[in-house]
Amino acid sequence: MTDRRLSNSTRQALPASVAVPGYDRNRVVPGIVHLGVGAFHRAHQAAYVDDCLAAGEMDWGIVGVSLRSADTRDALAPQDGLYTLAVRSSDSESLRVVGSILSMLVAPEDPGAVLAALTDPRTAIVTLTITEKAYLRAAGGGLDTAQADIVHDLANPQMPRTAHGFLAESLARRRAAGIQPFTVLCCDNLPANGATLRRLLVEFAALRGTDLARHIADEVAFPSSMVDRIVPATTDADRARISGQLGVDDAWPVMTEPFCQWVVEDDFPAGRPAWERFGVTMVGDVGPFEDMKLRLLNGSHSAIAYLGLLSGFETVDRAFADPAIRQFVDGLWAEAITTLPKDAGLDTTDYTAQLAKRYSNTALAHRTAQIANDGSQKLPQRIIASAMERMSDGAPPAYLMLVVAAWIAACETRGKSLPESHFTDPLDLALAALDTRHLSAGEAVAAVFDLAGFAKGGAERLTLIDLAAAHLERLRQGGVAAAFTVLGIEGE
Repeated sequence: MTDRRLSNSTRQALPASVAVPGYDRNRVVPGIVHLGVGAFHRAHQAAYVDDCLAAGEMDWGIVGVSLRSADTRDALAPQDGLYTLAVRSSDSESLRVVGSILSMLVAPEDPGAVLAALTDPRTAIVTLTITEKAYLRAAGGGLDTAQADIVHDLANPQMPRTAHGFLAESLARRRAAGIQPFTVLCCDNLPANGATLRRLLVEFAALRGTDLARHIADEVAFPSSMVDRIVPATTDADRARISGQLGVDDAWPVMTEPFCQWVVEDDFPAGRPAWERFGVTMVGDVGPFEDMKLRLLNGSHSAIAYLGLLSGFETVDRAFADPAIRQFVDGLWAEAITTLPKDAGLDTTDYTAQLAKRYSNTALAHRTAQIANDGSQKLPQRIIASAMERMSDGAPPAYLMLVVAAWIAACETRGKSLPESHFTDPLDLALAALDTRHLSAGEAVAAVFDLAGFAKGGAERLTLIDLAAAHLERLRQGGVAAAFTVLGIEGE
């Protein structure tokens, strides 16, 4: 490691091969507050905003907010918010220093500072990447009003802990001060994510008072968006390698792939950057793009993760190189494609070809365990929705339901052939309790469907349980190879 850190004072001395912000960061005005500054945001939205700043749109700097950990703030603050984005393919890598994050706040340390940033009249957009589980939905999809942090935020609106609490309180303050509402732009993998967040926030606000709920429902814009870029976790080896190339230390560079996509509904009453100049697709309805991404990319990612874990593969590229898993993914795509809208102009052939190329990228080393996290929150929109549509059309979702069974089997394998905490899920305590009961495959699947709320109220629910249970029994008895054999997939 070197004696110097990446910062405003050292960025101009970086090697010529490293792209650096060419604009005066002192002139940038904060116009966006982002909740949930993780690696994905820094590889995706922050990079697009950085492009806009470089083009002279200086009113769109980002104030980053961590709702839980101080790790990102502690890494970036000594670097003046700068970090390296390493874009890696199987045979090349390019480095870019991103300067769009002007400051970082940690909500548990100073919720008042976060509320002040959200209430600032210059803040026109609030973006979110807080992961699916942070939306605190109950099994039926509505707000979990019994969740401890929700209860706290309703009792202590001046000291919120959740995204719901921060958004509601800041919008109430803006309204009281006569300040135009900001636009709320969800960038998480939720179905109809803008409408979903709007519904949850209105539910939360209604518990504070009908006037606030009505104001949010009527006056605040919640455009939906679809985001797509693979961003594996940064390793210590990545940090050492990037710092060596820079000649200065970067405490938290971000690794990503060349592919990057962002589709956004164009509804920004308070203004927005000209994102379309830099590859963002601005549309009237993001739904078809979102469905294609959730069901083809995210769905197959989950499949590769759970089947890969059960097969002993640590990374996506190694799992996808397995001929049987590769053949399974093709079958999964074939099932999911039939559930996508036929009249939306979606090119699924090109999209899946690009996915195959991306999954084969050996430089990313995207860990299957990282993708495996939070399956109970991810599978409803990635897998269950497609399976229910297949059933309603009279078509069997055999490949889709194997993904659900593989998730359950992978959870059961933790503490045995996999480490105890190899991946995590919000339902881990309840899942562990099920495991101690030594349930049959059918009993286990039914119990998990109840816990996770899968297909709740759907006429297809019992059939889906039966399909997943049959797969789980084969996984328990003969592993992935046995489950594949029933689908006509033979390994080498």
